[in-house]
Amino acid sequence: MRYLLTCLLTLSVCYCSGQTALPNPDYPQDYFRNPLNIPIMLAGNFGECRPGHFHSGIDIKTEGRENLPVYAAAEGFISRIKMARGGFGHALYLDHPNGYTTVYAHLNDFAPAIQKYLRQQQYEQENWEVDLTLSPEQFPVKKGAQIAWSGNTGGSAGPHLHFEIRNTQTEHPLNPQLFGFTIADTRAPLPLKLAVYTNPFTNIYRTSPQILPLKKSGADYTPANGDTILIPLSSETGIGIEVNDFMNGSTNTLAFYTAELYLDGLLQSRIRLDDIGYDETRYLHAYADYKTRHEKSNWIQCLFRLPGNQLSYVYDSLNATKGLINSTSENIRDIRIVITDVYNNQSTVQFFLKTNTSGEAPASESCDNLFRAGQVNKFETNNLSLLLEDNALYTDICFEMSKRADAQSFSDRFRVHDPATPVHSFFDLKIKPARPVPFNLQDKIVMLYHDGKKETGSGATKEANGWYKRSVRSFGTYRLAADTVAPRIVSLNGKTNDLSAAKQIRFRATDNMTSVKSFRAMLNGKWLLFEQNGNDFFYKFDERCAKGKNTLKVTATDENGNTAVLSYPFVR
Repeated sequence: MRYLLTCLLTLSVCYCSGQTALPNPDYPQDYFRNPLNIPIMLAGNFGECRPGHFHSGIDIKTEGRENLPVYAAAEGFISRIKMARGGFGHALYLDHPNGYTTVYAHLNDFAPAIQKYLRQQQYEQENWEVDLTLSPEQFPVKKGAQIAWSGNTGGSAGPHLHFEIRNTQTEHPLNPQLFGFTIADTRAPLPLKLAVYTNPFTNIYRTSPQILPLKKSGADYTPANGDTILIPLSSETGIGIEVNDFMNGSTNTLAFYTAELYLDGLLQSRIRLDDIGYDETRYLHAYADYKTRHEKSNWIQCLFRLPGNQLSYVYDSLNATKGLINSTSENIRDIRIVITDVYNNQSTVQFFLKTNTSGEAPASESCDNLFRAGQVNKFETNNLSLLLEDNALYTDICFEMSKRADAQSFSDRFRVHDPATPVHSFFDLKIKPARPVPFNLQDKIVMLYHDGKKETGSGATKEANGWYKRSVRSFGTYRLAADTVAPRIVSLNGKTNDLSAAKQIRFRATDNMTSVKSFRAMLNGKWLLFEQNGNDFFYKFDERCAKGKNTLKVTATDENGNTAVLSYPFVR
């Protein structure tokens, strides 16, 4: 009895102070430390659905603040420094002798010696955006050594530390929560909606699924409007699920770890969110229901694998029909979905599928332009041409194109299939103008794209015989227009040029059709490092700017070579 009470007390203490994930025999459990000196509270975790990719690490909250010390999670060396206007922003990569790499992103400044080396490289290259590879001898670090300060740089939407653990050899991000970090989580995943698809391998982008809200019923979740769902005779049924997970003390939504689909007690498919490489992360568009996300913003995660979906590691168990359920003359089929997080908190969704034996089998539809997944597909008219590589599509599609005249453009407006259908790889889209392009505008043509919600543009390359080409990655509406307007540069330094009390100089540069491709600053005739954050460019005063009168010249150029120059005299 004394032993039992001791065990129960120990278990209670563990749940109060935090939890360690279920041990993974493949990953070390006590090798990496928390990269911050505060308890880990998650704003996001591994495998979450994000636009265009799976989330590749954990987002650790920094109490809504910047400039918390960031520490090396283990002994190793700084192997890479990357500075980018978006994405990870300021990022450090550490290689460790046990075969793993840790990544620290959205940082502010690095530790002084690293920061000094970075500045030297940036001024040598006259470029703020750099990607530097380092040798083991340059910056070795001990476990727990400070390497940087946390921040909110790059694509970050608020102060936090993005932290990854990668396999150094494959460079695949792994699920950091499987490495033994202590995180308080006794909350089971929360299933929100169920999606039921009829013949999804041919219809997932042509029709909409039945989307059914879920409710708690006893220990399980069931469809809110009844636990029995009718499906057509002689069809294949796919199941999708929308789920949120949470940790203790936080309202931030997280991803589950595994989801298992059982039919009459037999496992049909299992999803496991771990080890997703950057070379395959875009397959999120096949893992999640892209059409429903585009139209309704729901993240429905498919418990079946589309033909062109290469996430074999994520779908680590599938039946012979890749997770689909064949409808037969049997009336009732028992369906159970078990959803688990890394701390073995579980939720179960329970319902029944009933074959509608009085209905008719779905009729097949004719198609004039059948594009097949796994094959090269080409479409060409007198003024539109495209070529899709064999990995571009996740399912066969009935390709459609329509056009209409546009007096405001140099070409017709072409609706190239449907923006609710995803394309995995880039493809060349060529458009021929509907009217002559004046000689002085032939190098100023942009291809504008509309996804049904907003229009964006990028410079187009002139081809032979009057065609214009752009490498694109989405279906939607395209047209050609001319861009002769230079970017707009605006000072954000206030109405005075006396900056003697200021800590930095800041400008905003925007373009009307494309983007600002380059921003260059010259201080008294010498290149000066400006950092970019969105459309804003700023320089923090340092020894390179002397006291007294100075003249700064900034130049912004868009994708079509339109250039704006601003001369800015100031006093420091």
